Amino acid sequence: MRIVVCMKVVPKTEDVRFDPQTKTLDRSGAESEINQPDKHAIELALQLRERHGGEVLLLAMGPSFFEPYLRLGIAMGADNAFLLSDKAFAGADTYPTSYTIASAIEKIGRFDLIICGEESSDASTGQVPPGVAEWLGIPQVTYVSQLSVDGDVVRAKRTVKGGYEIVEASFPLLVSVELGCNSPRFPDFRRKRWAEKELKLTVWSAADLGIDPLNIGSKGSHTIVEELVELPRPARRMLRVSGGVEDEAGLILQKIKEVSSRNEQS
Repeated sequence: MRIVVCMKVVPKTEDVRFDPQTKTLDRSGAESEINQPDKHAIELALQLRERHGGEVLLLAMGPSFFEPYLRLGIAMGADNAFLLSDKAFAGADTYPTSYTIASAIEKIGRFDLIICGEESSDASTGQVPPGVAEWLGIPQVTYVSQLSVDGDVVRAKRTVKGGYEIVEASFPLLVSVELGCNSPRFPDFRRKRWAEKELKLTVWSAADLGIDPLNIGSKGSHTIVEELVELPRPARRMLRVSGGVEDEAGLILQKIKEVSSRNEQS
């Protein structure tokens, strides 16, 4: 089984800042990490390889500083990694992003399964995995919590509102896995040293993929951020009470009744 895992490097949520001029994420002061759902995607791919054989290939799109995180995925057990890195890819919304990733997967060649995280923590659209499947013209199953393979039949447990459903599909197939569906393994430190010193990552530019520059990056995007508005944090209402225990309790009860009454009226 040949499995491609789409992986994204994201800024830690607490470090996220927006550039008011470019209206894009400012990563300069942010500590980065592998997108958590993508870690679950890597773990699922490794589990499938352990049961059925084959290889696991990592694919990411972003600046050159993504390389150490791809090597970290190799240290977890992946076999090889590809990085799509070109200034022409910058500023892409989900449309050119999914197009670029799909083009890279076509360049990689034969595959049986593509596994993605359900969404990225820095955008949270969940649109890229379905977009990749549509560009490639293959079936997709989203919000997968469990996956099993029996011959040519793939059986997925998919979370839906109020429960789950079991979906069957055949290869080639794309699935996106939900956050918390498994426990990603720790990297093997001996393999990590090898990945850092000896592994040669494959880096592709837009020219390497042979794609139209008008269909990628900000030029190929169908959405534009026109304005950023920072909402003020709501002020906490605080009331200090003093006096005897019975007086304090009576005042607190009175305030609770007042708030409850306002909520019922609204």
